[in-house]
Amino acid sequence: PAAIGKGMMVVFSNKLVSDDTKRFVADLLSASGEVATIDDEGLMDAVTAVSGSGPAYIFHFIEALTVAAEKAGLPTATAKLLAMQTVYGAASLAAESGEEPGVLRQQVTSPNGTTAAALAVLMGEHRLTRLLTEAVEAARLRSVELGK
Repeated sequence: PAAIGKGMMVVFSNKLVSDDTKRFVADLLSASGEVATIDDEGLMDAVTAVSGSGPAYIFHFIEALTVAAEKAGLPTATAKLLAMQTVYGAASLAAESGEEPGVLRQQVTSPNGTTAAALAVLMGEHRLTRLLTEAVEAARLRSVELGK
């Protein structure tokens, strides 16, 4: 994402870094996307696990959704386009609407409809949340290990 100006950079600086330097670094990094700051350097491993490794999670989600679409009968090119555009459109709406993702999810989910049926599988027993939590923790622990 950073290669196309859509990345997520996170900066930590201690009290010795001037405000001018902080602004300079933020301006420099903003060419690659959004810039956030954290007050605790110890959170950098979590940052790495979420936004450093996160693009790969999303790419894999697109791959998996493409495979599922193919198994539902769609041609590969159509399946891939639907998966990519759906992720792009949903992420864009979440970013631009100002609504919480859960509110947006509820807005597009009809009671007893097709989306509700799919979400019952993904959200049942908190499956997707549990899986992502485990993945982020594995990446965070590996980041800690690599930092030693």
